[in-house]
Amino acid sequence: MTVAYQLQSAGTHLSRTRIERRPLGPRDVQLDLKYCGICHSDLVAASDKLGGGMFPMVPGHEMVGLVSEVGTEVSGVSIGDAMGVGCIADSCRVCSSCESGDEHYCETGFTLSFNSKDRDGRANHGGYASDYVVDYDYLVPIPEGADLARMAPLLCGGITVYTPLKRFGVGPGTTLCVLGVGGLGHLAIQFASAMGARVLVASRSQAKRADAKRLGAELALDPDSDDVQAWLGQCDLILDTISNPHDLNQWFPLLRRGGKLCLLGVPTDQLSVFPALIVFGDRSLEGSLIGGIADTREMMQFAHTNGVAAEIELITPDEIEAAWHRLHDGDVQYRFVIDLEHLKDG
Repeated sequence: MTVAYQLQSAGTHLSRTRIERRPLGPRDVQLDLKYCGICHSDLVAASDKLGGGMFPMVPGHEMVGLVSEVGTEVSGVSIGDAMGVGCIADSCRVCSSCESGDEHYCETGFTLSFNSKDRDGRANHGGYASDYVVDYDYLVPIPEGADLARMAPLLCGGITVYTPLKRFGVGPGTTLCVLGVGGLGHLAIQFASAMGARVLVASRSQAKRADAKRLGAELALDPDSDDVQAWLGQCDLILDTISNPHDLNQWFPLLRRGGKLCLLGVPTDQLSVFPALIVFGDRSLEGSLIGGIADTREMMQFAHTNGVAAEIELITPDEIEAAWHRLHDGDVQYRFVIDLEHLKDG
């Protein structure tokens, strides 16, 4: 039986309990989980703000652990290998999106690593737990020597920023502006800098502006200052990582002709856009959702090779709810990660 932290219904307190994972199938791998990142979307799912919540619920989709058991048809995976599981636990594999490596847009609906059902209709419980069972095609190898705790948030936050950077060809000669220095923004700065881009950051926090420069940004702007005016028409891409309601219209003028503003943060309230800012600059408003398994594996290797990792606060399982409250208030630098070794205590 798996030890886990579970919510009985939306908005209730997490409680330590035992759950039953699905039996290990021929293509399945069991991971002895070591760490699990806490993502803002865990809070959204737990509160059921967007509907569709499946309770009882064990959150968590940034899991890293060691392989403890493998099915009879598993190949290329050995006991003791360090592996990760992100948001995707399964997909149909045959639709055009899956065949192109974009399982996160599976046309029949991919299986989430929690708050979802597997092919047999069994509830998928997430990574706030002692172990996890998943089809080996959806594993992400963790490079040898990597800091497992700091790699965990890359399985969601890292791939979320990596995908649009790759998609839009960010590299030498590209000027990128990152809106917000948080769980996503601090990773976007590191990845884009490692790709050779010129990186600007906008944040109202003086401390976060200082952090942005430490992480590789050339310039950190206060959105309320006149300094922003100097960058009108200078940016090729803006990555908007802000999850709270905000004014998009302030930022379109920073884009060159043909520039793109890509939404990564997902405010639950509507955002308004003044069409002329797009039409008269040949600009576009884009959106991007995590990434496929192949890109996630590529991202993880790129991160390790280039020294990209999440800045984390390591917590014990009994501190999860306090961390949730702090995350809701924006009080984290920059990702919480649960040390699951402590699940063995008590």
